[in-house]
Amino acid sequence: MVSLHVKAMIIVHNERIKEMNIDRQIEFDKVKEIWADRAITDEAKEKIRDASLFFSENELRKQLKDTTDARILMEKSGMPPLQNISEIKDILLIAEKGDCLTPYQLERVEKVLVAIKRLKDYLERGKMYGNSLAYYDENLDSIPELGEEICSKIRNGIVDDCASKELGQIRNQIAKCEEQMKQKAEQVMRAYKDCMTDNYCTFRNGRICVPVKKEYKYKISGSVIDKSSTGSTLFIEPSSVAKYYEELQLLKISEENEVYRILYTLSAKVSSSASILNGNLKMIEKLDFIFSKGKLSLDMDAIEPKINTERKIRLTGARHPLMEQNTAVPLEFEIGPEVRGIVITGPNTGGKTVAIKTVMLNCMMAQCGLHVTCEQADLCMNSSYLCDIGDGQNLSENLSTFSAHITNVLEVLCEVNKDSFVIMDELGSGTDPTEGMGIAIAILEELRKSGGIFLVTTHYPEVKEYAAKRKDIVNARMAFDKETLRPTYQMVIGEAGESCAFYIADRLGMPNEMLKVAIRAAYGEKAVESYMFQDSEKKLVKRNTAKISKAKKEKNHAHHDSKYKIGDSVMVYPERKIGIVCVPMNEKGVLRVQMPNKKIWINHKRVKMHVAATELYPEDYDFSIIFETVENRKKRHEMQRKYTDAVIEADE
Repeated sequence: MVSLHVKAMIIVHNERIKEMNIDRQIEFDKVKEIWADRAITDEAKEKIRDASLFFSENELRKQLKDTTDARILMEKSGMPPLQNISEIKDILLIAEKGDCLTPYQLERVEKVLVAIKRLKDYLERGKMYGNSLAYYDENLDSIPELGEEICSKIRNGIVDDCASKELGQIRNQIAKCEEQMKQKAEQVMRAYKDCMTDNYCTFRNGRICVPVKKEYKYKISGSVIDKSSTGSTLFIEPSSVAKYYEELQLLKISEENEVYRILYTLSAKVSSSASILNGNLKMIEKLDFIFSKGKLSLDMDAIEPKINTERKIRLTGARHPLMEQNTAVPLEFEIGPEVRGIVITGPNTGGKTVAIKTVMLNCMMAQCGLHVTCEQADLCMNSSYLCDIGDGQNLSENLSTFSAHITNVLEVLCEVNKDSFVIMDELGSGTDPTEGMGIAIAILEELRKSGGIFLVTTHYPEVKEYAAKRKDIVNARMAFDKETLRPTYQMVIGEAGESCAFYIADRLGMPNEMLKVAIRAAYGEKAVESYMFQDSEKKLVKRNTAKISKAKKEKNHAHHDSKYKIGDSVMVYPERKIGIVCVPMNEKGVLRVQMPNKKIWINHKRVKMHVAATELYPEDYDFSIIFETVENRKKRHEMQRKYTDAVIEADE
């Protein structure tokens, strides 16, 4: 039994996994979606969405064995006869409350009992193979007597005539009464043939009526029940028929009472078997969950992994579960117990990220009780799965790629311990290379001290050198075909990789002069001299591109300052009135003009030179005579002579 303390720790860990979005980062959420599609019942689908790691070795081994047994049983006996049972749960609640179930609901109960019987038979057949999963049939009870009684009394959505002797007699009397009513109506129609609009009787508002012409209304003894849309035909229930109608209604009341009695009796029997049925439903949901794991194993061509607690992971022919089997390149991987960390290097698009995701995803699947997509697998149990993959940029919190990356890394380092499994992609990226390299080594050192298993990818050569000096860390590289310029997606453990950036750029046509600059900047002049260039004649060929057409700049209004001077006589449009410029044009192209009785501000485009000031006034003419009032001129004259408190009022 798992202690309450351990259960609490498991819950906390699973909550932290959700907070760090580990399922999403390594795409385990997509595996869960595929897994949930293999389940039938709503409860099993929900359990799959909330699926978490098992931390008890015994429980995990049991879960993996269930998955294996389910797969084997399906391979030998076909798919199990499971069905969605969400509807039957609601029906049982109604029955347990003492309410009456409808014929439809009772039929649903009967169909579930049939499904339970088929599932029980399916499991029974599995016993011949010694499959332990087959013995779950002992927990299923198809309650045959209840199913037979419902089947004998409910057919095609109604209570059958044979459900009881009394119901059969009542329905026979109803049929006889209806036939007598029809015969009486037909007798009236034959007797008053000329008064009828048709040759057949009809039902109106549940009553048998004869169609009578309006003018013969009083010739037929009976009650008018309805009339045609034109009003020319009246539908009359003959008096001879009416007396049977009352008898028919009494019979239908008796029928209804008997039907309800039967339904209540069956509902009570369902209610008394509710506990057994609920037990069956829980077992169906449990089996559905187990078989969904087996179906996933079949669909992914997966295998049962071995489980260890010795901190070692060995994968043979491993592939990413979400990649097509015929296109995924098998991965060979091994770590532990002496080696705890692997630093993977290699070119971009070389499959480094896919490789570390493949390892962690298979480990998580195994610890959730699923089979793994490998040829062989021996996996250790981990107390936590931690990762930092992708740029992690968080725009809502205004964090840069590097800030978000470091924030996530610190969360990982706070969580990691000797039983953890950590993967980190592009360690130390997103900042200055020198500082990023230092941070990458500091992170690696902290991971190494934790004692946990970790896989990291990087481009820094200094990190490779750091790993080479540590006994518990090894380098690995992703192989790259230099002839085809394509990654082979093969991991080679024990060797440090190279980025191949210069080689790829050379093969793709980068001019030698550019390559020399790049190599010199990276490794110095000696590296340039030793580099073997592919072709010495490569040059960048400039292509013709669209040309930008610049808009013509408007002339500065300052150039127009000399166009209108104080005293110029101008024509103002559209009024075509004459005015005199009293304030020259400003930078916005606006000037002030003295009009009769007022001064106005106006754009220079609405003004045209009439007579220049030089032609109207002497060179030293005092324009204040024209533009200022006599009072303002006197005040200005006094200000020039002595101090005064006078205030010059602005012109309107």
